[in-house]
Amino acid sequence: MSNKITTMGYFLKRLRDSGYYSHAIFTNYSESDSRSWSIVIDPGGSSVICTCYVNDPFVGDSCIELYDGGQYIPGRVKLITDSYEVVVEALVRYNINNKTQKYINKGTLSEKE
Repeated sequence: MSNKITTMGYFLKRLRDSGYYSHAIFTNYSESDSRSWSIVIDPGGSSVICTCYVNDPFVGDSCIELYDGGQYIPGRVKLITDSYEVVVEALVRYNINNKTQKYINKGTLSEKE
């Protein structure tokens, strides 16, 4: 496993180690698509969709996009960075909570005890 935030396994592990409940939602984008993977952070709460773009034609290299439908994050925030800490700082800035974790248990959403 590569220690880059563009590697989904590494990114998920860092999020979970930071206390965020997160889940991979899609990794099978076409080769012509600049999206590499998408995950959901805090499902059932803020439900932020985090998408990694690699070789994005508008950005030039790679970036992480955070989007929650405008609930906490205004619009779509694209972070052009190689630093995981920059992503966490953005989550904190937009009040995406890592303390009240929720999880999906047999198809239902419930508070983690």
